[in-house]
Amino acid sequence: MSRVLGLDPGTRRVGVAISDSRRTLAMARACVPVDDVTIATLSSLVADEGVTLVVVGRPISMGGTETESTRLSDNFARDLASSVDPVEVVRWDERLTTVSARRQLHQSGVKDREQRALIDSAAAVVMLQHFIDASHA
Repeated sequence: MSRVLGLDPGTRRVGVAISDSRRTLAMARACVPVDDVTIATLSSLVADEGVTLVVVGRPISMGGTETESTRLSDNFARDLASSVDPVEVVRWDERLTTVSARRQLHQSGVKDREQRALIDSAAAVVMLQHFIDASHA
């Protein structure tokens, strides 16, 4: 099997997670800053790691409606898909992933101030692990 890349796009950073080659475990990678080379940086990561599937988090409100963040994420996914073609890019509901990631970091002893640097990729791990678990169900 090949690796899956999980991305949690934000306005300042993109949280990054990657699976093992058997697609059983999601692991955090360093966040990528949002700037003029974000798509190119992520495209290089896809090529370098032999990724054959990219999962992009799609933030939906708790009521199930789309928000401005949803539209920004959809645009990000579209731009990335154009850059990594023929690698498939899919969307995945990321509701409550940041809440879950904060809880896990807190339980691991990471102080609130220290979480800022880790939270985006931690949320990407939660989202990608949910995707992996659902794929094996």
